[in-house]
Amino acid sequence: MATFIITCPCCNGRLTIDPGLEAVVAHEPPPRKSSGLGLGEAITSLKGEAAKREERFREQMKAEQNKGKVLDAKLQQALKKAKDDPSKPINPMELD
Repeated sequence: MATFIITCPCCNGRLTIDPGLEAVVAHEPPPRKSSGLGLGEAITSLKGEAAKREERFREQMKAEQNKGKVLDAKLQQALKKAKDDPSKPINPMELD
């Protein structure tokens, strides 16, 4: 019997199928796509990514330093709300 060669619509890989065996007998991976970047462009791109990472790191450090103040402000707001509303909170275990 003849074999069938089928191209995958997703990745363009090629499968060779033998209908007599009802199995894939060969597989060719999809062709590799070139990035289109030269060496100089790739190095520039990597340096740009490094600068972005450094900037994100600085932002996270700043946020981490302010985190204590933010949490303290939230706690003070919750305590103020609790003092303003003296009703007993609902216990979820008592809802049955």
